Amino acid sequence: QLLPIATEQLQWMPHVNPKLHMPLIKFIYWSIRQLDTVIQHATMRSTMRRLGEDIFKGIVSKGNPHSSSEQSTESKSKSTAFFKSSCMSLRFLSTLIVLKTVTQVDYLAQAFDSLRIDLKTDEGKALFLEYQCVPVVLSHLKVSSRGLLSSALDGLLQMTMESGSLQPFLEACSNESFFQTCSVLLRSSKLDIPVLEKLCVLLQKLSRIKSNKKMFELFGLHQMFQELHRTINPDHTFLCINLNSILLNLGLLRSSSLASSLST
Repeated sequence: QLLPIATEQLQWMPHVNPKLHMPLIKFIYWSIRQLDTVIQHATMRSTMRRLGEDIFKGIVSKGNPHSSSEQSTESKSKSTAFFKSSCMSLRFLSTLIVLKTVTQVDYLAQAFDSLRIDLKTDEGKALFLEYQCVPVVLSHLKVSSRGLLSSALDGLLQMTMESGSLQPFLEACSNESFFQTCSVLLRSSKLDIPVLEKLCVLLQKLSRIKSNKKMFELFGLHQMFQELHRTINPDHTFLCINLNSILLNLGLLRSSSLASSLST
């Protein structure tokens, strides 16, 4: 019930102190995340789409209707940027809202591009963890979203770079939801090699965590990787290296076998 009101409040943002922008955007984000477990009616979906579009495009106001005509003239065409804000924390959170609310592929592609760039920084990685972003990105890891799948994985791959955020990120991915999503992707015959490589990099990092072995087994990933290892074209060197490493970490490949396969 509060989300439509918050959406209306966005229209006033050009006329309020910029310090108030972040609290409103943060409230909207966590409200949307709470709706993940709720069946959304058509009216709510419409509100969400409008919200996402406003966040993406920014708000342009033609003047404050509660001010005098003289003040209104002065404040004409004030604007507030959210997704395109120069403030990283506001931009980052706005990007997540866009990813959660809009359906237009071009908007989503720009959002993932913005996310990938911000995640190259330590601040961006910290924000990713603070706002518990794994489920947000995970919802876009679908074979049916082929145009966005690679972009979504690019964002996750930025989080696998060596940093203080790496271990907390891997822990955030170490759950049934993440592994089930990966399992569905790997069972698809439509994955191209570059996407498969990115997915294997992620899973190679996760295979280092011993407790994740049960996750690989639960969703049959260990068998899929064994089959891939047996059938993959050895010319795909990078993919082969990651497959070997995953199987080695899972105790399904001896180090001597790894050495011989890399030397051939």
